[in-house]
Amino acid sequence: MASAVPLLAANWKMYKGPRETREFCAAFQTPDGVEAVLCPPSVSLAAAVESGHTVFAQNVHWAEDGAFTGEVSAPMLLELGVTGAIVGHSERRQYFGETDETAARRTVAALGHGLRVIACVGESEEEREAGQTELVLRLQVDAIADAAGAHEGLVVAYEPVWAIGTGKTATPEQARDAHAVIKTILDVPVLYGGSVKPENAAELLAQPEIDGALVGGASLDVESFTAICRAAAARSRS
Repeated sequence: MASAVPLLAANWKMYKGPRETREFCAAFQTPDGVEAVLCPPSVSLAAAVESGHTVFAQNVHWAEDGAFTGEVSAPMLLELGVTGAIVGHSERRQYFGETDETAARRTVAALGHGLRVIACVGESEEEREAGQTELVLRLQVDAIADAAGAHEGLVVAYEPVWAIGTGKTATPEQARDAHAVIKTILDVPVLYGGSVKPENAAELLAQPEIDGALVGGASLDVESFTAICRAAAARSRS
């Protein structure tokens, strides 16, 4: 399933408090022909929602409430006006113990409450060098597919871990092949994430299997993120 229009998600990670968020939102306008969503840290969600832009959280818990210090539930996000969440980002897996199982639980809970979900999958450099990319993707995507199926609110983001914040980027062919594997398992739009920049966005987004991008560092600057969105818009018009 290809996305009707390219989806561009700005993952700000642990950057931009409420003041900087308001400044960015005031300066940013989504170009025609794409859907752009902003994913600020939790303390800045309300400021982003006030702007009228589409806002996703960077994480969401599977329980509606409870003794889960530091977590945020789907009902809480909905009350703020947040409409979606990233789930299973590689940094959550690497630093905070996220697993395929917990990512799947978060996905199901979020979708069940009406949030949209960007579920992240991807291999490490060691796994790619060992020829295990397809195996890793199948295990990670199967966990999401078994739990949620091809839900209309679900998008998968392929983020090769070795390309996140390193300046390295998968070649268009590597990204295309990984996206093709994912789509044999789960028929949903698939975004590419991994050092997407204005300089490489057009080439990556020209691949028919790539339905948009999950953008990290390059999304922190208004002009940079706008340029990536415009590259996606140009692809959608071609």
